[in-house]
Amino acid sequence: MEYLWAFLVGGAICGIGQLLIDFTRLTPARILTSYVVAGVILGAFGLYRPLIDIAGAGASVPLTGFGSLIADGVKSAVKSDGFMGVLTGGLTAGAAGITTALILGLTASLFAKSTAKS
Repeated sequence: MEYLWAFLVGGAICGIGQLLIDFTRLTPARILTSYVVAGVILGAFGLYRPLIDIAGAGASVPLTGFGSLIADGVKSAVKSDGFMGVLTGGLTAGAAGITTALILGLTASLFAKSTAKS
C-alpha cells in the first residue's frame, strides 16, 4: 500500500505542476518556486507532515517536501536557538540534500562531455 500512496500523491503533485504549465502562463521557474513556498507554508502549519507519513517519498521527494523540510528546520532551530534559528534552521535542515546535489552535479560535469546545441 505504501507504494500505491507514494505513486498517487507524487503523481498528483506532478500532475498539478503539468496542469499549471499547460493551462497558465506561469514559467516553470515560478511553478517550482511556488511548490517550495507551498511546502514551507504547509510545513509551518503542520499540514505537510501527515502527508509525508502517508505517502513517504511520494510527498517528501518533490519540491513541496523540500519546502516542508525547511519549515521543520526553522521551527526546531527557533526552539533551540531563539531568533537566530530563523536564519540558520532552513540551511541546517537542507544542508545534506543541497550538498549531495552539488557534489553529484560536479561529478557528472567531470565525466560528461558538454556539446553546443545546434
